[in-house]
Amino acid sequence: MSSPAPGQPGARAPRGGNLGGPLAWFARNSVAANVLVILLLVGGLVMSRAVKKEVFPEVQLDFVIVNVPYPGASPAEVEEGVTLVVEEAVRGIDAVNRVRSSSTEGFAVVTAELRLGADADQALADVKSAVDRITTLPESAERPVIFRPSSRFQVISLMLHGDVEEDVLRHYAEEVRTDLLGLGGITTVEIEGLRPLEISIEVPQARLRSLGLTLDQVAGVARASSIELPAGALRTDAGEVLVRTAARRRTGPEFAALPLVASPDGTVVKLGDVATVTDGFAEDDLRATYGGEPTAIINVYRVGDQTPNGIADAVKAYAKAKPLPPELAVDTWFDASEIYTQRIDLLTRNAVLGLVLVLIILGLFLEVKLAFWVTLGIPISFVGSMLFLPSQDVSINMISLFAYILVLGMVVDDAIVVGEAIYSKRQEGYGLVDAAIYGVKEVAVPVTFAIATTIVFYVPLLLVPGPSGKFFYQIPVVVITVLLISLAESLLVLPAHLAESAPSRRGPLALIHRGQQRFGRLLERFIARAYVPLLAAAVRRRYLTFALCLAALVSTCGLPAGGHLKFTFMPKIESDIIFMSVEMPFGTPIERTRAVEARMIATAKAIVADHGGARIQRGLLSITGSAGMAGGGPMADGGMSLGSHLAEAAVYLVPVDQRSIGAAAFARLWREAMADVPGIDRMTVTYDTGGPGGAALALELSHPDAAELELA
Repeated sequence: MSSPAPGQPGARAPRGGNLGGPLAWFARNSVAANVLVILLLVGGLVMSRAVKKEVFPEVQLDFVIVNVPYPGASPAEVEEGVTLVVEEAVRGIDAVNRVRSSSTEGFAVVTAELRLGADADQALADVKSAVDRITTLPESAERPVIFRPSSRFQVISLMLHGDVEEDVLRHYAEEVRTDLLGLGGITTVEIEGLRPLEISIEVPQARLRSLGLTLDQVAGVARASSIELPAGALRTDAGEVLVRTAARRRTGPEFAALPLVASPDGTVVKLGDVATVTDGFAEDDLRATYGGEPTAIINVYRVGDQTPNGIADAVKAYAKAKPLPPELAVDTWFDASEIYTQRIDLLTRNAVLGLVLVLIILGLFLEVKLAFWVTLGIPISFVGSMLFLPSQDVSINMISLFAYILVLGMVVDDAIVVGEAIYSKRQEGYGLVDAAIYGVKEVAVPVTFAIATTIVFYVPLLLVPGPSGKFFYQIPVVVITVLLISLAESLLVLPAHLAESAPSRRGPLALIHRGQQRFGRLLERFIARAYVPLLAAAVRRRYLTFALCLAALVSTCGLPAGGHLKFTFMPKIESDIIFMSVEMPFGTPIERTRAVEARMIATAKAIVADHGGARIQRGLLSITGSAGMAGGGPMADGGMSLGSHLAEAAVYLVPVDQRSIGAAAFARLWREAMADVPGIDRMTVTYDTGGPGGAALALELSHPDAAELELA
């Protein structure tokens, strides 16, 4: 009787060898392997609903910020009366590592950077206690606002714009905000670009003297007559009666009706009789325009389990359906869900391409069924990783998606090695089960160490301190989780599947198998006739081989030294929005700043006109009296400055594949067009996204005397 062909179920293995242990047990028990696969796939799909979806990770930063408004004060007065006092109170807290501050017109910002490992919540409480103990703040300074900043990113913004009065614009902006919050899937909407509401009471000094009153007395009447105060309850036979004072005034006419002076003959002088009561807006220089028209910026944020795509779709559908007066229009601005979708599409395309390539290459060199089971390791590892992400506080975002793309090229390496080892054992005459056991045991140790060395390479990213570490943390968690699942799948699941997948003897797979065998014989002839002689020659002339490799290494090392290879901490990824921010000398009249703003808009329009016109532009936003509002993005809680010397503009372009000019080139032309504008202290043009910004090198000068610092 003739023996079965090698690789068939009846083939016998040579004597000896270890057929025990957990790897052998899994290879013999396909049910256990399938249960593990089902656990990873079903568990991953179920837990994927619990994984947060966000554009960028939203994390609490290790800072405590103290904001103190001081209306009407100059920067020097703010520094002397508020900033230095708060700095001194905060500096002595144990958890604080360094204190930085900024004093601008009418506003002080003190930032306490916490020590590594400090309890941030306790530090926040300590800072609040220290600031509350301060008794020397100026009387006109408002109550300090103390908080921990978070890296918040808006998903999408709406620009409500039109040639209307400011109160009309605010009314409809509030209506849009209320409508968005009522959609059900949106919980955080903020309005920017409009001045805060304010009721002003102006009393002529002559009128005060005629009535024998002072300004403080008038303010006291307004303050005491606009209260809403509970006063307990009265128990009566008919039940309990709540007693409260409900006299809060909310509009200008209500304040104007307040009785100011009452004479014995019954004559009452009301506040409106002696004062001009204006129900309007705060007297600051903030103004935002979109397409040359006044605008309200309505930012929509993602929270909880909301998804960027879900929020963006809901907002865009609302913007299309919202009925507005003819003089008003609403446009979308900075749709971050677009880059989120692009990153997911990139991952999907790469994954599908990887699956197809692995299936084709392994099908040519090894065997079709083996290629299928090896390829299956990619979706198992990726979906299975979702089972562990929520417990590690990792979301699906731009950074974690990058990590998935990064690990895509590594995830099947171990499965390919295990599959090739099992295939070679079949070729040597082992039966299916024995080939699976001996093959996986032969390479288990090197495969494990290969994965372990890759994991060790990513472990340091888990230890990066500071704000950057909170973002980089996403990458190693995803990579390590996927690699560990891939290792388990290749050592425990793959051998069990290959132990039950004999080469097909009939049907389409048999035809493919015969073609693969012919290709394999061609490859073996190539190895015998070309590769082996070349390898033998390289071994015989080992000094020549070493010299050639050393020359290649030296040439590679010379690329950076010769300036042919650029170095950068974070690559500049071009955005579809280009921002320009200018800072004039402090105290510059708002008219001069708005003239510079007009020049910024004109030069931007000229560049757009030269490179495609309206078809490449989606919007043009400009803001005076503020810096940091147009960009939105991270740390939107406190990264904004106000002042008549500040202006910024932003051009929103169509995606890069639909225009003839890149963001970097647009930014360069814009900067060159503004280079001859006199009086600008600082001009910043930003066109990149996806990484921490800032200059490559920054110098900070410190001196107790502000005059000396100005000279320096």
